Order: sequence, then structure tokens, then C-alpha cells
Amino acid sequence: MSKQTISILDNTTARTTDLPVIEGTLGHPTVDIHALNSKLGYFTYDPGFASTASCKSAITYIDGEAGLLLHRGYPIDQLAEKSSFLEVAYLLMHSELPNQHELDTFVSEVKRYSIIHEKLRGFIDGFHYDAHPMAMMVGVVGSLSAFYHSELDMEDPEHRRISALRLLAKMPTIAAACHKHSIGEAFIYPREDLEYCENFLNMMFSRPSHQQFYIDQHHYLDPMAAKVLNLLFILHADHGQNASTSTVRLASSTGANPYACIAAGIAALWGPAHGGANEAVLSMLEDIGHPRRIPEFIKRAKDKNDSFKLMGFGHRVYKNFDPRATIIRQTCHTLLDNLACEDPLFDLAMELEEIALMDDYFIERKLYPNVDFYSGIIYKALRIPVNMFTVMFTLARTAGWVSHWLEFMSDPNRRISRPRQLYVGVGPRDYAPLDKR
Repeated sequence: MSKQTISILDNTTARTTDLPVIEGTLGHPTVDIHALNSKLGYFTYDPGFASTASCKSAITYIDGEAGLLLHRGYPIDQLAEKSSFLEVAYLLMHSELPNQHELDTFVSEVKRYSIIHEKLRGFIDGFHYDAHPMAMMVGVVGSLSAFYHSELDMEDPEHRRISALRLLAKMPTIAAACHKHSIGEAFIYPREDLEYCENFLNMMFSRPSHQQFYIDQHHYLDPMAAKVLNLLFILHADHGQNASTSTVRLASSTGANPYACIAAGIAALWGPAHGGANEAVLSMLEDIGHPRRIPEFIKRAKDKNDSFKLMGFGHRVYKNFDPRATIIRQTCHTLLDNLACEDPLFDLAMELEEIALMDDYFIERKLYPNVDFYSGIIYKALRIPVNMFTVMFTLARTAGWVSHWLEFMSDPNRRISRPRQLYVGVGPRDYAPLDKR
């Protein structure tokens, strides 16, 4: 911890104060402004919290200028190449990679908690048949609070760990059940003989036949499909203090039930500017429709007076390149070749990628295809319905959400979040009777 300070001079009163500068392990120094109001009588104004650190965290580090993403110190490319999603989930939750015994125990616990209460299935059946899966996810995950409440002691680390495990384990089962409900098919139970991603694909796409479950062996349990899904989950597992993770922490600060906190995160993720971006990519490609129209839309993207945005290009955090996109790009191309996909939308996406990567406008502004551009294409190649794209993001990001929840709840100095505001409304005025307004 640095003892460096920064001096603030108030020109209107000539008063000065020294604020401590906090040095993290990596990244920019941070000015501790919590005493600014008591010393000088000011709050700070930072729309979107672009320059404000809302917490201390040891989980994920991002250097947008260098295109660096670390989970507990491990570069994302190493984790994507060498780990399984559950290994990464363990790492995020426990600070270290597991040994074989720890991993086996963790995987076994996840499988054990993956089954959902039969009454919860009835809750899912209560949704309208065409309800959006994300709407269902918000409601169903929040409803877990009603199933697991009396046993919760949030001051007990073991109770917190079990709550986090339940969420990680049940999320694929809930997601697949929501999908089955939306298409009017029977619920498929999780299987203990399948790995995490295989199990999800099985619950999504298999059907009961003579009391036995079967699956299209030619596609959905293809090792390539499960491997690609595992990679996507790793790449989306956590990304620092984004909108949904910050929402989870904000809800957690009130002492809310953990299932309600994660439901709040799901609601925040739903937006097209966050988790819905990959769905927006597919919508954009459908609007373009044909490769010959790409120049028209490229021109529109460059026009400041046109509201059209090229979805899936650039990133608020990464100023050079998104390291996740570098990893996923090759996987995307390999998958399309491996599955021999014949879909005009894939050809359109690849041509759009090629044109944008060679266009000086995009090169100068470093507007390269990001992880959302490729993930949407991959999910479509895996036959994941478009309305399930953000749900897929939810499955992966749950690992990060529960890790941040665990970190926050273990902080002995945790405080309720209470952001300030810059009030710009009407000043004090007198109430007028109805007949004189």
C-alpha cells in the first residue's frame, strides 16, 4: 500500500486537502476520495463510473491498452488453451487452480447440485409458452430464494460456498428447462456421466424415448461442439466490474439473498449493450442480408449523422484488441470448416470481417471484431436459438458473479453501496391548490 498523496486545492475557498493514493498490484494508481466531502464539501461526478473504482478485487485484471486479461494472475489465453470451464470457475472462486483431488471433488459437487426441485419445474411451466428465455431466467433464478432461505447463514463461509455451488450447478439445468418450455418439449434431467458442457447440450437437445434419453450423436455430443462451448464459457466467465457484476455487488451490499443478487445480475446482462450484443450481431447481419450490401452498411457506420452502429466491433475497455476475440476468431473459423456449415449468414459474417479488417477507418480507430461478433456466429453454428444467446452468456458469467459475491461477502469491512447524484431538478417551491394550477 503506497503512502503517496495527491493535493486538492479549492480555488473558491483556498482550502487544500491531501488524499491518499492507493497502489494496486497492477494498473493505474487510484485516488481515495471517500473523505473529499467531509474535508472540502464536494462529491465527484463520473457518469458510467468510467474513472471510479467501486471496490477492491483480487479476481480479474484488465489492461485495455495492452489487450491483457488475467484471472487470478493467469492470462486468458493460457486458461483457454489448457483448462476446462469448471477449472476456471474453481480458480475464480478459490483464488488458486485446483489439484486433481480438489477438481474431482468440485466437479462431483457441481453434478450433485445440478438437479432442480420438482416444484421449480412447476414454476417454469407457469410462464407463457413464448416468454423470452432471459425473462424466465430472471424469474426462476430469483425464485431459488424461496427454495433455499431457512438454511442460509451468510456469515458462515461454508453456507456461502454451497450457495455459490448451487448457482453454478443449477444454471445449465434451468437454462435448458426454459428452452424446453419455450418449444413445448419435455424436461430433460441432468446426467452424472456427462461433463458440464456435454450435460447442457444433452439437456438442450435430447428427447426422452422409451424412458431412455438419446442425443443426435452426429452433432450435439460431437467432441468439437462440447470443446467449443467449453472455450466460450471460459472466455465469458468473468470480466471485472462490468454492469452485471457491479449490479451483483450492489445488490449484495444490502445483504440480499444470493439467488436474488444473481437474478439482478441476469437482468442487467440482458441489455443489448451488454450480454445481448451477440444477439444484436446476428440481427445486424440479417439486416445486411447479402454481401453486396456490406459497403452500404460500412458507409453508414462511418457516417456520424447515421444512427446505425456496426455491432460486434470495438470494445469500451480494450483500445487495441480484445484478447478473447483473438482466441475465439480461429475457433470460429475452425468450427465453421469442421461442421461444413452452409448458411449464407456465415459467409456474410466472414466477408464483413475481412472487409472491416482491411478498412483504414476501422484500423485507425482500432475497431476490430470483438468476442460478441464471433460468439454469436458460433452459437448459431451450434444450433443454439438466437433468443438463447444471452442465456449462454449467463451460464458462463455465473462463475464470475458468484466469485465476486463470495469476495464481497468475505470482506469484514463491507458497506452498503450508496452512490451520490448531481441533482438537476426543480428547486424548492410551494404547493399550489388544484384549482390554481
